[in-house]
Amino acid sequence: MNIINFTPVPAFTGGVIIGLAVVVFFLLNGRLIGISGIASNVLTEKNNRFDNFLFLLGLIIGPILYTVFTNQQINVTISNSYILLIIAGLLVGLGTRISGGCTSGHGISGIGRFSLRSIIATVTFMIVGIITVFIKNLI
Repeated sequence: MNIINFTPVPAFTGGVIIGLAVVVFFLLNGRLIGISGIASNVLTEKNNRFDNFLFLLGLIIGPILYTVFTNQQINVTISNSYILLIIAGLLVGLGTRISGGCTSGHGISGIGRFSLRSIIATVTFMIVGIITVFIKNLI
């Protein structure tokens, strides 16, 4: 069965919503959006802890509201072991610390500010992701 993943209208709509979220978050908080930074601040910082918590809560509630209002299920299948997923999550967390941010922070907020560091980080993320998919498809 061939599945066509070309969905320009939902992709465009999602991009516009993400862009608006970045602008609104910056205007209301004076800070840029980066999920790893927000998650880290919830755990380690006293300032803006509640705002950061609400942002993360919105990431959880958003798909639930989508499911309720559209009557479409979001199917998630975990195909690997939980131990492997925990190790992968820790490696991602380490990578975000080493690179000074995650894909959302660099790719959305950083590129929008024309940050050279963020552009290089995002290009690196993309190249590594493409290579990973290529290798996975070979195996």
